[in-house]
Amino acid sequence: MADRESPRDVVRAACATYGEDVVVDWCVAFLTGEISGEAAYGADLPKLVAITGSENPGGWKAPVDPVNYYWIRVWAARVFLYVWRDDVVDALQQVADDPAWRVREHVARITAQRELGQLVDALLPMLDHELPRVRTAAVRAVGAAGEYEHAAAIQALADDPDHTVRAAVERALANLETRLDRPVR
Repeated sequence: MADRESPRDVVRAACATYGEDVVVDWCVAFLTGEISGEAAYGADLPKLVAITGSENPGGWKAPVDPVNYYWIRVWAARVFLYVWRDDVVDALQQVADDPAWRVREHVARITAQRELGQLVDALLPMLDHELPRVRTAAVRAVGAAGEYEHAAAIQALADDPDHTVRAAVERALANLETRLDRPVR
């Protein structure tokens, strides 16, 4: 069995073949639902194949159960960890409350990586999410891109039952203090 390409390599290959702007446009369309799940597994399947690196994204039998369409938005969001254009912020803002937690988690990851302060307020509800990995992603995003007034929201998780969340809170508060050059605790 051959090794699968990493998501970064898949995105680089798609950008090399189709151009960065085209790939970003596809991903914005997938993420926001402009390209529907039916179309993504129909006429627009070559676009989905390009950003996932798989001839059968998800490995599902045809027809794909609509319950799995949220994966299209997850895969599209993941692309923005590797390629960027400033207008993507609008699409991320649009899906910050996506019904699929994996999409919201990716929005938080992108927010942290790209320090997108304009998305922090939209991510604050994730601090109460039932899954520790979602709370952790939100805490990291607030630490990377938040402001002084956001510190209390993450500090409230200092006693979270999950050790990963607690550790993320400590790092996020320290990050805020360093970035803002002032104490937040």
